[in-house]
Amino acid sequence: MTGDESRHVAVVTGANRGLGRATAVALAGRGIRVVLTHRGDPADAERVVREIQDAGGDALAARLDLADVDSFADFRADVLRRVEERWGRTSLDVLVNNAGVGLFGALEDVSVDEFDTVIGTNLRGTFFLIQALAPHIAEGGRVINVSTSLTRQVSPGTSIYSASKAAVESLTRSLAVELGSRGIRVNSIAPGPTATDFNGGAMRDDPELRRTLASGTALGRVGEPPEIADAIAALASDDLRWVTAERIEVSGGSLL
Repeated sequence: MTGDESRHVAVVTGANRGLGRATAVALAGRGIRVVLTHRGDPADAERVVREIQDAGGDALAARLDLADVDSFADFRADVLRRVEERWGRTSLDVLVNNAGVGLFGALEDVSVDEFDTVIGTNLRGTFFLIQALAPHIAEGGRVINVSTSLTRQVSPGTSIYSASKAAVESLTRSLAVELGSRGIRVNSIAPGPTATDFNGGAMRDDPELRRTLASGTALGRVGEPPEIADAIAALASDDLRWVTAERIEVSGGSLL
């Protein structure tokens, strides 16, 4: 994947809100055309599409439930058809695996269903979506997996979520080798505390929690979604074309 980024097409999962929305907007701001996925009500996703179009970019929305692996073949066929009809492309250039779930609890409180939901979505869903789309990613493309700073630092009640993301980071390194022969770079971005609606919007809406988290960062505050999104967009560009199999933490120096 080289040359004019305005020819490129990216798929961003979970892009109807939060970090995914910010990522779709950041990529579109670089001229990349975006397929943004959503799981529930399409209204939020369509608002993001309009936001991108109003700013001079182009995007389309597609429904995807990352926990429903059996739906991936139909999702792939639908997206490839729409991308060809809309933009005349038969391949993709960037896949950002942002969608995921966070269920938190102490060891004794985690249920089997909660465990299966987190691992089934964050690891199983991510793996099989890459499997489904990798044959259709152009030579020199990029796969960017969203992880978390919690794979480096420890916080009570985050065991299954952190484990699912640590597995994604391991997956990132392995797939960088498998896909490297096609020039495809595979990296993970590990956001620190960020003011999104994740986990009920706690880091965005709880002033006391924000102050506590900010006190543990070198830059003295929690992050904002565009700051994470810009790092993802940089990885998607040619600026970091010699970077693969890496975990890049974007946390403002959290808990050093």
